[in-house]
Amino acid sequence: MSTEPRVIAGRYRVDELIGHGGMAKVYRGYDLTLGREVAIKILDRELARDTAFRTRFRLEAQAASRMSHPSIVRVYDAGDPSAIDSSSDEPPYIVMELVKGTLLKDIIAAGPVPVADAVRYVDGILEALDYSHRAGVVHRDIKPGNVMVTDKGQVKVMDFGIARAVSDSSSTVAETTQIIGTAAYFSPEQAKGEPVDARADLYSTGVVLYELLTGRQPFRGESPVAVAYQHVSETPVPPTEVNEDAPGALDPIVLRALAKDPYQRYPDAAHFRAALDAAVTGNAPTRKQLGALTSELYGPSPRQAQETARSLRQLSTDTTMTRTQSGPPVAWIWAGVALLAVLLASVVFWVFTISMRPPEVPNSARIMPDLVNVSSERALDDLAKLDMTAKVVIESSTDIAEGNVISTDPEAGVSVEEGSTVTLHVSSGEETVVMPKIEGMSLDAATNALKSAGLSLGTVIPRNDKGLAANTVISASEDADAELAPGTVVNLVVASGKVTLTNLVGWTVDAASTNLSDLGLTPVPVEQGDCPATEPPTVHSMSSAPGDVPVGTSVELRYCTGE
Repeated sequence: MSTEPRVIAGRYRVDELIGHGGMAKVYRGYDLTLGREVAIKILDRELARDTAFRTRFRLEAQAASRMSHPSIVRVYDAGDPSAIDSSSDEPPYIVMELVKGTLLKDIIAAGPVPVADAVRYVDGILEALDYSHRAGVVHRDIKPGNVMVTDKGQVKVMDFGIARAVSDSSSTVAETTQIIGTAAYFSPEQAKGEPVDARADLYSTGVVLYELLTGRQPFRGESPVAVAYQHVSETPVPPTEVNEDAPGALDPIVLRALAKDPYQRYPDAAHFRAALDAAVTGNAPTRKQLGALTSELYGPSPRQAQETARSLRQLSTDTTMTRTQSGPPVAWIWAGVALLAVLLASVVFWVFTISMRPPEVPNSARIMPDLVNVSSERALDDLAKLDMTAKVVIESSTDIAEGNVISTDPEAGVSVEEGSTVTLHVSSGEETVVMPKIEGMSLDAATNALKSAGLSLGTVIPRNDKGLAANTVISASEDADAELAPGTVVNLVVASGKVTLTNLVGWTVDAASTNLSDLGLTPVPVEQGDCPATEPPTVHSMSSAPGDVPVGTSVELRYCTGE
């Protein structure tokens, strides 16, 4: 006994399960309105019971749907049945581009990844992040499980915006990692529960690059909390110490991306890409250069600290060693003097700063800067420096360039308390819609599809075509899946349901019959005995005049058989 297929929102048919994760299941689906295959992600019912999460999820999914880039899995639609019917317990869903390929995590699990492929995969991730960050969207959950490599080798990053909705609903690291996956790709600021910006995505990308080069993540532990602690406090081992076949030129790239301090990482995805490209053709650093970089980014390594502690213990317990110097080493004395000098200078600077602070401005207050028409990346940096948290809302705008701030809430010049949340309204440029595939549809169905997509029907041009029924769409003035401005006029060429009949008088009956059959018409030879016969028989007259006639019309071919 067959069951009726499940249909969401009256237009998305849910087919077989093709994947699942900690927070959702993904099904192959079909958009009945636009006539195309899609992927449908349906959220876990337990997670969806949180009303606040539903709201955040819907807003973030809508923001992600405004992004259109070859390296980003396109979000076509998102919905929450409970927003329409409060009695509904159906979970929220996302309708996405159906990508045929392999998850990057499965590629890594299959065995060593060639260096050229590893660099290409990471470059594709950074290309997607460069676009999303300029649009003001931080992914927050970059990991191999969210990266798809198509059958043609194209890198596609998915689940933009979803991680924010999930992480905002979770109060602890353990709670968050249970929902959105492993902590192996967390940035230190995420592990500490601090506000994050685009540089958190660059850290996670650095972890992915590390794993591609070595076959494992830089930090591993028995629990997410243990791994998160290592992200905050431990120094990563350079990839070449784990895999000697990894190119040494990539060691500095990985270490820079994995810096604990966001300000010591690459400032943006474009700089990360440029450094990666330069390293592929560059020389490997010397051991001294790599050690200097490690000290700059991480300070003394834990291994060095352990060796120092071991040496001190040995000095304190080994009775066979005799002291050859009556006091501390001279270097230690100067180091102590230098330390005291630095501490004294710091205290003086702190006192001076406190004394120069205007008395009317509270210590915890900040003045909201003017960020209108500033790039979202710079705006996020400026707010982070002021200890403010940013909430990004993507909106279309004809006046403000894509990726720039349209407005802020609160406005510029307002006094804001430290740690406050500022809403950044960021431009996605002019709003676009997707041209549906309408070739082969009836004119009525095509008109409805254009209307549903936010487009307008223009001129309808009839064209004779014997193989198509009347009013079948032959072609459109815009290509399917093209990004168009809402309201764009689309002209159509449709089958007229007719063919052009030529004058067949004087033709042989056989030739005229063949011509009519080729046109999709039915020849009907008719003898006439009141006129002289010809050899071979030729058409004397026709029942239909030359011109356009409906396909399938019967045409009499009259020929003479008399004396």
